[in-house]
Amino acid sequence: MEMALPSRKTRLVGDESLENWEPVGSGGFGDVYTARHKDWGFDVAIKIPRTDVGYKEATLMEMVSFEFVLRVYGIYQRSLSTSGGSMQRGIVMEFMRRGSVESLMNDLSGPPPWSLAFRLAHQVAAGMNFLHAERIVHQDLKPSNVLLTENLDARLADFGLSRVSTSALTSSSEQTGETGGTYKYMPPEAFDASYRPVRDFDIYSYGILLWSIVTGEEPYPAVADYSLVKMLVADKGQRPPCEDLEKMGVEGLKELVGLMKRCWVKDPNKRPKFNKVLKETEELFSKHRTAIRDAVDQVLKRLDSPNGNQHSETSASNRRPPHQAPERSMSIDEVDMPSPITRHPPTQGMRREVFHQDAYCSSAKHMTDEEKEKFVDDNRADLIQEVTLVVKIAEDLKDMVNPETYDKIAAKETSQDQMRLLYRSVLDSVGKKVKAAFYDALKRNHYHLVKKHGKI
Repeated sequence: MEMALPSRKTRLVGDESLENWEPVGSGGFGDVYTARHKDWGFDVAIKIPRTDVGYKEATLMEMVSFEFVLRVYGIYQRSLSTSGGSMQRGIVMEFMRRGSVESLMNDLSGPPPWSLAFRLAHQVAAGMNFLHAERIVHQDLKPSNVLLTENLDARLADFGLSRVSTSALTSSSEQTGETGGTYKYMPPEAFDASYRPVRDFDIYSYGILLWSIVTGEEPYPAVADYSLVKMLVADKGQRPPCEDLEKMGVEGLKELVGLMKRCWVKDPNKRPKFNKVLKETEELFSKHRTAIRDAVDQVLKRLDSPNGNQHSETSASNRRPPHQAPERSMSIDEVDMPSPITRHPPTQGMRREVFHQDAYCSSAKHMTDEEKEKFVDDNRADLIQEVTLVVKIAEDLKDMVNPETYDKIAAKETSQDQMRLLYRSVLDSVGKKVKAAFYDALKRNHYHLVKKHGKI
């Protein structure tokens, strides 16, 4: 059972207030853009979720205003249909130009300096302690959901799976809603289909997150399959290796490793609560507090340098004790930013990627209409789940989609339902020509999906 959220008037933000749209990223949750708010005079992030879960997320995030939780300014809203009945909603949030802990480790080709790692561990614990005090389970704590301010302070984000609990902190029957999260950060009990997430879920995830922060690595990198991770974590009780960390003579690291191990124990009743974790991380960070300014300056200088994505002394190589062998560098995907162009809201002709169309069309393999048709047919299930700019694509197909069908598509509440109707009413009925045109529109608006499925 979910607790009733406090009533408050939510600020609505429309297209008339936003300009200079830029795409930031895309994932299973939806799409994220940045835009300039004309009246406020600064950039904001707009998250367009795939379902109404994102709207609940915004309400939760508004409810938990806190130093280490990403700030929500309001709800983005615009009409999708000519009748004005169907609305597209998004979450207007702080824009974190520095990215996330995940992107930081990618940019540094390894973990951050020790003092920054200890500060991040403490700030995440502070943010999670606050959420749990408000009886909220985050349920998707991982490096990509810990965003970074200009000064590399942590902000907890992506509450798409969060639920409000009605029970007390000590209740063993605490329930929060459906299970979710990224499976490499899920506790062993969460692999049970009947599991209902509670605060202990986040404690386990925090332990895995700590390991990732101090090593700069993804847990279980050789395992990508859900069932294999379940076998390792739930059935065999395996956890990320700590042997190399335990050999390092870094002040406070032994205690931090001990903390992460207590967080990821199999028995959820034996995991510490965040109010206890917070006291430990505060003490551990105090041992490195005097070095934090130099560490942040060092990292920022590296990030802002022309070769900021190349391996440097800022990363793991500067943290090894003399006896430890060098760590391997992580591969990094680099994307060239385009020259300035006029930006629009996501359903008004904006390209979904930071590529110019010419940049990928010139290098892409030429495909026949038959090959495009096969791509659209073979990837039907995935495209229904992953395509978000359905109305924009339908606009691109205006010569093949009659106005009545377009309005029906726009009126659907979720992008999945819009895609199902587009397939049934247009793609399946017209055939090869429209499927080829759909492929071309998909490549313009969702380049990453075409690339993901191997046709770029």
